[in-house]
Amino acid sequence: MPPIQPTPSAHRATGWVEPEGTAHAVALEVLLAGPLSRAELARRMNLSQASLSRLTKPLLAGGLLVEAGADPGPGRVGRPGRPLDVVPDSHHFVGVKITGTDVHGVLTTLRCEEVARADAPLAGHDVADVVATVASVVARLAEHAPAVTGLGLSVGGRVRDGRVVQDAMFLEWDEVHLADELERATGFPAVVGNDLAALAQAELWFGAGRGWDTFAVLTIGAGVGFGLVAERRVITSDDAGVGLVGHIPLEPGGPQCPLGHRGCASAMLATSSVVAQASVGLGRLVTYEDVLRLAADGDPVARSVVRGSAAALGRLAALAANLTFASTIVLAGEGVGLMAVAGDVARAELDAHRHPAASPVELLVRDADFSEWARGAAAVAIQSYVLSR
Repeated sequence: MPPIQPTPSAHRATGWVEPEGTAHAVALEVLLAGPLSRAELARRMNLSQASLSRLTKPLLAGGLLVEAGADPGPGRVGRPGRPLDVVPDSHHFVGVKITGTDVHGVLTTLRCEEVARADAPLAGHDVADVVATVASVVARLAEHAPAVTGLGLSVGGRVRDGRVVQDAMFLEWDEVHLADELERATGFPAVVGNDLAALAQAELWFGAGRGWDTFAVLTIGAGVGFGLVAERRVITSDDAGVGLVGHIPLEPGGPQCPLGHRGCASAMLATSSVVAQASVGLGRLVTYEDVLRLAADGDPVARSVVRGSAAALGRLAALAANLTFASTIVLAGEGVGLMAVAGDVARAELDAHRHPAASPVELLVRDADFSEWARGAAAVAIQSYVLSR
């Protein structure tokens, strides 16, 4: 497949601000929190109105900032009494999440708002085949935008320098220079990240982070993941992607995970484990969606399995909040649909494992599909662009 060449956009800003200095900080604040009045922006940045006016004038003239509701045409400065904002559709980004079986992609604006989505199955795990499938998904999404500024891709595993997949268990990869391969296949600048760190980054910049400086992210699906944002910074390490939280014990005497841990987070929460427990109890094979539907309909076997899983999730959420002081926990992943069936159990278990004097913990439940993961990958591409990384 020949490289996909970016096309010019009539309303595309010429580029982001140089990544150092107060002007960049001002533009970033408007991107993440706008639209903002000049008075509020000056307060947030600890600037005088005169200094703010001096800094924003070239940003307005260049089209990087506009007055909310104004024509975003180049050179328009406008009246100083109107809120400042970016033009979200001045840039578009593609985010792609790779699982062991599929490629899931979304096209977003500069503010990570979803414009379109596309998916494709994987024929196997050969790197060249996976890259070709990703390129086909990117091409389909690129048709919905005048130009694509950057491409972000996330995988479950360890990633080095935003370029190399060190290892990815579900893909059986080691030391894959994925960003280079993607750039050759698509023609777009590419960055690669761990899927959970990418999801946390999306929440920090465009989700829970708009209201909270510190929060945790718990994901349930093929595995169990944990991410932490502290003082507006995604906490990561060389062990990100190893899946450490998946083997925290939650239910003594519970089912075993593939590594032999009884009642650990993976054994209680991974979708495959939930399906296995229900299938044994029901005497027939079922899907995860079947289990949730049966539990909602009152089937005693499915209800017991789902409520046990929800109770384990509540304990894990309490542990996360107790150890990190997070008062907000984002729940995401393809298995989070159990909250619609047994969310009361999870919340009750969370409260039961908190000190009575402790602050309440808010649970934010995201959509139970892979578009949230792909949106996280797009957020990493957006961050790479605006921070010139």
